[in-house]
Amino acid sequence: MNALYSIDAIRTIERSALADLPKGTLMQRAGSEAASLAMHMLAKSADTKKEVLVLAGPGNNGGDALEMATILANDGVAVSVLLVANRKKQSEEAILARKKAVKSPVHWEDALSLKTTLESIRSKKWALVVDGMFGIGLKEALTGNRQKLVEIVNTFKCPILALDVPSGLNANTGNIVGKEEIAVHATDTITFIADKPGLHTRKGRDCAGRVHVVTLDVDRKYFPETRCWLNSPDLFESCLKPRPEDSHKGSYGRIAIVGGTQGMSGAPVLAAKAALFSGAGLCYAIYLKNPPAYDPVSPEIMFRAAHQFDFATDVIVTGPGLGKSGAARDIVIKTIEAHTPIVLDADALNILSENGAIAQMLSERDSPTIITPHPLEAARLLKTTSDVIQANRLEAARELARRFKAVAVLKGSGTVIASPDGKTVINPTGNPALATAGTGDVLSGITGALIAQGWPAWEATLAAVWLHGKAADTLALRRHGPIGTVAGELAPEVRLHLNLLIERKA
Repeated sequence: MNALYSIDAIRTIERSALADLPKGTLMQRAGSEAASLAMHMLAKSADTKKEVLVLAGPGNNGGDALEMATILANDGVAVSVLLVANRKKQSEEAILARKKAVKSPVHWEDALSLKTTLESIRSKKWALVVDGMFGIGLKEALTGNRQKLVEIVNTFKCPILALDVPSGLNANTGNIVGKEEIAVHATDTITFIADKPGLHTRKGRDCAGRVHVVTLDVDRKYFPETRCWLNSPDLFESCLKPRPEDSHKGSYGRIAIVGGTQGMSGAPVLAAKAALFSGAGLCYAIYLKNPPAYDPVSPEIMFRAAHQFDFATDVIVTGPGLGKSGAARDIVIKTIEAHTPIVLDADALNILSENGAIAQMLSERDSPTIITPHPLEAARLLKTTSDVIQANRLEAARELARRFKAVAVLKGSGTVIASPDGKTVINPTGNPALATAGTGDVLSGITGALIAQGWPAWEATLAAVWLHGKAADTLALRRHGPIGTVAGELAPEVRLHLNLLIERKA
């Protein structure tokens, strides 16, 4: 399992390891690992000259870059280094790394005439640019010439390799430091000691590119227990079981999708279709009034009016296209009162946010509860703004889970899943194909279906979010997205990947 560690945890690990190692050991290892990845990236380049630009900052991140530059230059690579730092303020290890680089065949760009140097850098054709300016310690926005340098780097068509963290990115939150939001957009990031949450959520996914984790051979004894992970099938593999021949539709649960006010009658159908494609045995689409007789595309879905339905079903998903009428509010209350697992989405969450008494009822439930807000819905639930939610997505998800005693799914780039006991998972699958109407309904249907089949709420939610994103990734690979993907296309891909996971485990 890929554990994620905060900045403070990484610093603690690093200090403990350094106390038992010769000075400069971790920096040398980081430089070696980065050089190895750089050589691999250069081997793919069609550019025969293969000039490399290394940007080295004032701290240990810059020291890592200088160690790397020395190795590459000694191996015959044409390396130019721009030292984006006051030499007098460099760390002791970084100074030692610079002294080694000075003795190597490295070419030094003129940092004193930076304006002229920036134009020179812009005009050259680089095979690779290495960002070793600022790592996890950055607290201030990139401004002035540093901002200009990053803006130039971001125009390059060549691969860009960030060391540890792309300069400008907060490794905890995935936000960019400063209002101007200036950060390096790397194609690859090699991150040291352990993976960081900010590389996988919010702006991190745009800035970090492909993430390569190298531990620098730091002994596991230095690593504290973590409560945060990157989502993967490893986290829910215990539930991936082949179906026995001796089974029937009742073996795989009954799920009710409740919603579909006038003008949004398709939302429960999307969720119900996703539930069936995810393996639910029986699926009902429940409407506040005037349910369709049947759906000609998915005749397997059974339709009922809410006042005629017994809510003592296996799993209830409430919210897709529900609206916020008095009848909708009554349905949310009835859902919360049911002694069965529930998934609350969309308008069910908006009703919660507008009625403290109903929200209190939810927090007092004993049966499994899953809530799936996007940032604005999360802001309403926590009585704040979406900017505050996005400023620290992990903490917002944890607070949602604590307050409502539910598994909370904070949707977005790098969806965050949190449990009431403090566990947090960031999901790496998915792409902008999911930025279209109805995909949230699909997610709620997948989640409910897995719970109906006997999965615990936590594992079901992790799997649903992972599969939902994986379906979008598959469509994008087939050029069916990310532009123009519609929610109804996801369910067949979810079915494909769920079956593949089970077959591979078997």
